[in-house]
Amino acid sequence: MRFLGNGKVLWNLTKSSITHQSPNALAKLHPASYSSRKEPPAPSSEPKSSKAAQKQNLLTYHVLPLEETLNRFISTVEPLLTPEELKLQKKITEDFKYKEGDKLQTLLEDVGSAEKNWLAHRWLKTAYLQYRSPVTVYVSPGMTFPRQKFKDAHAVVEYTSKVIFGLGEFNDIVHDEKIPVVKMGKNELDNGQFGKVFGTCRIPKRITDELVYNPCSNYVVVIHKNHFYKMRLYNKEGKLIAARLLASQLEEIITKETTPGVPYGILTTDSRDNWAEAYEQLSSFPGNKATLDAIQGALFTVSIDECTDLPESEETNELILGLIHGGGSKVNSGNRWMDKTIQLVVNPNGNVGFTYEHSPAEGQPIAMMMDYVVKKMKEDPSFGECGATDNFTPAEKLKFCPINECIDQWLFIAKQNIDNLAYQLQMKVLKFEGYGKGFIKKQRLGPDSFVQMALQLAFFKMHNEPAAQYESAHLRIFEGGRTETIRSCSNESLAFCLAMQDDKATNKEREDKLRAAVNSHQAYTRLALQGKGVDRHLLGLKLMAQENGEPIPKFFSSPGVVKSSHFRMSTSQVATIYDAFMGYGPAVDDGYACCYNPREQDIILAISAWRHCQTTDHLRFAKILGQSFLQMKDVLENCDKPRSKL
Repeated sequence: MRFLGNGKVLWNLTKSSITHQSPNALAKLHPASYSSRKEPPAPSSEPKSSKAAQKQNLLTYHVLPLEETLNRFISTVEPLLTPEELKLQKKITEDFKYKEGDKLQTLLEDVGSAEKNWLAHRWLKTAYLQYRSPVTVYVSPGMTFPRQKFKDAHAVVEYTSKVIFGLGEFNDIVHDEKIPVVKMGKNELDNGQFGKVFGTCRIPKRITDELVYNPCSNYVVVIHKNHFYKMRLYNKEGKLIAARLLASQLEEIITKETTPGVPYGILTTDSRDNWAEAYEQLSSFPGNKATLDAIQGALFTVSIDECTDLPESEETNELILGLIHGGGSKVNSGNRWMDKTIQLVVNPNGNVGFTYEHSPAEGQPIAMMMDYVVKKMKEDPSFGECGATDNFTPAEKLKFCPINECIDQWLFIAKQNIDNLAYQLQMKVLKFEGYGKGFIKKQRLGPDSFVQMALQLAFFKMHNEPAAQYESAHLRIFEGGRTETIRSCSNESLAFCLAMQDDKATNKEREDKLRAAVNSHQAYTRLALQGKGVDRHLLGLKLMAQENGEPIPKFFSSPGVVKSSHFRMSTSQVATIYDAFMGYGPAVDDGYACCYNPREQDIILAISAWRHCQTTDHLRFAKILGQSFLQMKDVLENCDKPRSKL
C-alpha cells in the first residue's frame, strides 16, 4: 500500500478528442418522436459496438513510413530545443532511423498487416488499464450540465428522474443502432464507442486492470449517503419506466437513508494498486461479491450528493471540482463509484453533471448524451411521462458485509489520499465574453486552432518559453480508433508569440504570424485526424521493443522526445451549445489543463493546475489568457493601423 504524495504525475494521454463532425448529428436522433423498445436486447458477451462496427465501412489503421514520422517529429521539436539540443536530436534521430528504428518498424509493419487496428488494444492496455495512479483527477473528467435552481427537495428528485429516463432513451437509441453515421470527407466515423459506455465498468487488478461490459443491463445503481440501491430502469416487458415512478423510488431511498453509511465508494478514488488490494479483500466475502457484481453491472450510477454550500464567485469552479473528485472524504467523494464509465452526479445546490471513467471511450458520446437529455427536457414539457407504469420491480438495497479491520485500514488510506488530491487540484473556470467562435469565423480563422494559439500565447507570456501542448484528435475513420496527438506548439506558433511580445512588431506583422500559426495548427490537425501524427507511431515502435524483449533505444530518452512529450499544456475542445463544459487535471506536475467550449458569443474554459507546483498559477494564467484573447482581437481589427498600446 502507499500514500499519494506530490511526486511525479504520469501523463494521461487521452483527454477528450475534437469531433469534427456534423453539428446536426444530434438532431437526426429525432428525440421528440422516439419511443422506447418493447423488448430488452439479446444477451451479448461483447460490447454492442463490436457488432455495429462490422456494418460500417471503416479503414484499417496503418503503419506510417518511418522516415515520414521522424521528419515530422523533428519539425515539432524545433521550437522546444536549443540549437545545441536540436543538433544532437537530429543525429540521434538519424542513427535511430537506420539502426534500431528500422528493425522495430519491420516488426510493427508485420503486426499492422495482421490486425485491423494494431493500436487499439495496445492503447487501451498501455494508456489506461496499466495506469496505476487513481482514475480520479488523473483519468476521469467531469462534464457539467447547465446549472440548476432547485426550489426544494422534490424538484431535485423530479429533475434527477427525468435525466435518468433520458439516459435510458439514449441507451435504447444505441442498442437500436439509431446513432447517425457521420462522415469526415468520404470516410465514415466509427460509432463503436457509443456501445461501450452503458453497462461498462473498470475492475481493479494487480498490474493490469480489466474492463467488463454489461450491454444488456436493465438497471442503474443509486448512491445516497454512501448507501447503494439497485433500481430497475425497465419493467418486466423491457419498456422504460415512467419518470414519475423513478422519482417515487428515489424519494423513498432519500427518505429511508438519514445517516451516512460506510463510504466504500471512496476506495475507488485511490491508486489502482491500493484499490486492487482492497478489492481483493472486499470481494472475498460472498455477500460483498454479489453487491460488487451488481454495482459493476449497472447501466450507470446515480450519485445523489449531500448539499454543499458554494462560496460566492466560486460556484462554477466548485461545480467542476465536485464532478471530478467529489470534494474529499468529508464531502461527497465516498458517494461515488469511480470505476463506472458513467456516473450521473446531482447535488441539491444545483450542480449536476457526469463523471466518466475514460478507459472505454472518448468524451464525444458523453457530451452527446448531455446534449440529448438537456434538449429533451427543455423542449418537451411532458418528457418522461410516456414510460411504463406497471410490472416493475421496486428498488432494492445492496448490502455489504460488516466491515473488518483490513478494509477499515484501506478506507483510512483512501480518505487521506483523496483529501490530499482534492486539496492539490486547483481550478478556475473562465467564461470569456469578449467574443466567441462567431467572431473568429468571420475572420476566416478556425475557432479551435485560434483557441490553441491563445493558449500558446498565454503560456509564453507567463513563462517566457513555449509549451509542449497536447490536444487530442479522434481516429474514428479507423475501426476501433481512439485518439492521436495534435502537437500544437510549432515554429509558427513560437513566431506568433514572439511577435506579440515584440514592441517593434506592427499589427500587420502580428496578424500575418497569427494566421500562419493557425494554418500550421490546422494542417497538423488534418494529419492527426488521418492517423498521420507523431505520437502513436512512436509509441508503437517502443511497444515493439518491449513486446520482443529488445532494449528501449536511447532515442526515446533523447531531449526532443522528453521535452515534446512533457505536455505542460494538456488541452481539448468539448463543444456544446449549452452553458456547460468539461474539466480535468493537468498531465504533468508543472503544467496546466484546459478544456474549452467555444460557443457562438463566448468561450468557456476550465483551467487547472497543481497547488504544490510553485511555477504554475491557474488564476494568473486565466487572467493572462483573457488578455491574450482581447489582444488577438485587437490585432485582427487593427491590422492595417500602427500597433496599439496594449
